[in-house]
Amino acid sequence: MSKNRWPTLDPDSGVEEVVPLILEWLGEQGIDALIRIDAERVREHRPAWTFFASGGPLSLEHSVQVAGRTAGECVGRALHHLRRAGVAVPV
Repeated sequence: MSKNRWPTLDPDSGVEEVVPLILEWLGEQGIDALIRIDAERVREHRPAWTFFASGGPLSLEHSVQVAGRTAGECVGRALHHLRRAGVAVPV
């Protein structure tokens, strides 16, 4: 992985600007991952963002699925769960 492609994260902007790089890095590790928004949940005022990751070094019981009210909240929670599952995501 090229060290030059990782931008410096502005602590006030959240993780949203690095999400594509996180997803790409996960793919390079053999992990399938996605982030999506559910329009029905938006209408119902429920956490509408979902992050899901599985495969590669993640065992079936350690797949990661989290929800959040914002993309940043969702990915932040996902990073926490990925790290607890032993995936050292560089951010």
